[in-house]
Amino acid sequence: MSDDVFMGRALELGAQGTPSPNPHVGALLVKEGTVVGEGWHERAGDQHAEVMAIAKAKKKAAGATMYVTLEPCNHHGRTPPCTDALIAAKIKRVVIGCLDPNPNVDGGGVDKLRAAGIDVLVGVREDDAKKLIAPWTKYVTQNLPYVTLKLALSLDGRIATRTGHSKWVTGAEARRRVHALRAQSDAVAIGIGTALADDPRLTVRDAPGPSPMRIVFDTKLRIGTDSKLVATAREVPTWVIASHDAPMSAEEALVSKGVEVMRAATSPEGRIDVRSALEALAQRGVVTLMIEGGAELAGSFLAAKLADELHVFVSPILLGPRARAAAVDWAGPDMVTQAPRIASAKWELVGDDAHVYGMLVYPD
Repeated sequence: MSDDVFMGRALELGAQGTPSPNPHVGALLVKEGTVVGEGWHERAGDQHAEVMAIAKAKKKAAGATMYVTLEPCNHHGRTPPCTDALIAAKIKRVVIGCLDPNPNVDGGGVDKLRAAGIDVLVGVREDDAKKLIAPWTKYVTQNLPYVTLKLALSLDGRIATRTGHSKWVTGAEARRRVHALRAQSDAVAIGIGTALADDPRLTVRDAPGPSPMRIVFDTKLRIGTDSKLVATAREVPTWVIASHDAPMSAEEALVSKGVEVMRAATSPEGRIDVRSALEALAQRGVVTLMIEGGAELAGSFLAAKLADELHVFVSPILLGPRARAAAVDWAGPDMVTQAPRIASAKWELVGDDAHVYGMLVYPD
């Protein structure tokens, strides 16, 4: 089999685990055309993908080819350098998906391997390898979380009936997919309007995986202490982001229930300034953030060009012109050519609903 095929398997392995705030990495050891070891980075602090693959291959690692999606690390962190493990295992050849983009480390993994006499090839399935670590790349290069925006709406672009009823616009299969997206995120966020109207739990129930941290953008600290989010704050970490002038008494009441309150600057419109909020979240180790509602919050992220990925679930129903407005509240572009769009959009049927998703691009 070719290098591309073996790297494809390494990419599949790399998608596993929840390694945040570290990147997803997959590794494959091949000897005489046979896979002798596989590995991935399961979670921060655990052994890296390369070390796991070597451990599984045991003595067969000597003379084998290592396929790894990201340049092996050459620095001491929570674990020793992977380059040392590769050299010690007498790996003959290393095929790398992409180089390490982290500007905060010394790097030099490729150079060290070559200096040890190992044949190194870089750039196999490079675009796919970069996509695998896209959230982490943004985190380490821009000091901002990678933001996924999720919307659910009817065929005529509405999110609720004229009475405000919204459960459920989309079907069970779509909701299961949303829960799977939650499980892949460090944190999930909503605006105070959604918190008050829907009183959600924002936990993962219909898919495997952990529940993410829950965040409410609440400028004036209006969320009630009897809400489901606050009532379960000691079970699932819950943060509320408020303005600097929100009442201290409300903060104290929330803190007493186990909620952490963060303060952030406000925009000229009086909303939480989303860039300031993202910078604060990144400082606390949030690499991936999923925005689930509401319309003002979604609009703020689009207007600031800070949403990186969009997932839209469209239900084959019509709610009418008097139904609740669209899922995004913002001024929008002056011309169609200026509109943000999904690049290379993927369309899938999820039950009776359509799921369109992909990376967002913002025309200049």
